[in-house]
Amino acid sequence: MAGERHKIVGLGEILWDMLPGGKQLGGAPSNFAYISTLLGNEGIVASRIGRDALGHEAVQQLARLGLGTAHLQADPAHPTGTVQVEVDHAGQPKFEIAEGVAWDFLEWTPAWQQLAAQSDAICFGSLAQRAPTSRATIRQFLGAARNNAVRIFDVNLRQAFYTKEILAESMQLAEIVKLNHEELPRIMQKFGLPHRDEIAAADLLIELHDLKLICVTRGCQGSLLINHQTLNEHPGYRVRIGDAIGAGDAFTAALVGEYLQGAPLGRMNETANRVGAWVASRVGAMPVPRDGGIQEELLRIS
Repeated sequence: MAGERHKIVGLGEILWDMLPGGKQLGGAPSNFAYISTLLGNEGIVASRIGRDALGHEAVQQLARLGLGTAHLQADPAHPTGTVQVEVDHAGQPKFEIAEGVAWDFLEWTPAWQQLAAQSDAICFGSLAQRAPTSRATIRQFLGAARNNAVRIFDVNLRQAFYTKEILAESMQLAEIVKLNHEELPRIMQKFGLPHRDEIAAADLLIELHDLKLICVTRGCQGSLLINHQTLNEHPGYRVRIGDAIGAGDAFTAALVGEYLQGAPLGRMNETANRVGAWVASRVGAMPVPRDGGIQEELLRIS
């Protein structure tokens, strides 16, 4: 992914995944920003932690991973976010997400206004919009960005933390929408739209929301990319699963990186599937590359 280095923001939740084997730092925006940085861009986490031990540990962990913490807000009243995670025999996670935590109270500040104006791409999801305070801040952030900044809506249907209105309004604010093959029929049903197949459904969403690109991930079966002109399908890579946590976020980071470079759909899909498979082959959403770096690790995916 050689080329210009872009400023890419993961906007929303940061949290600790409480796994059976211990805790791992995560949250889709944080995972996205980390992988964006690994791939050569400047990934930035814009989120909020508590002034507690878990918040302090999150700052330390981000620093160890090479991510800045200047845009991580500290909340004096609410705790750092946590998620109880159970992983099934196939490595697929199930989540129980704590409510009333720091990232439910994202604050619109002059520093975030400046960051929004400087960003080349902003990835936001549905989960961080579950609380009105954070939802309003996310909308302000997107509105303060340059017209040519890429806005990516990463659908994240967790528990009951989404509504038809949030999904529709978020698609209207984005030019890229990424969701998985299980979320797509649920969204079409929520919108009262037909779902004959993935391609027809994606085409309809593009038309209704004037999107430039939709991505439908299919787990180990790869993904579908579709825009106004054409589509591309990738069969995916088969790897030994460490766990699947963060694989979709890694996919999104690689996809956005290639999109900013003006890559064709085929190259976007290839790179995104390779990066997603690498993260799925490791434990945790923010694996550290072994000696040789991320590019050498990606070459081993086949």
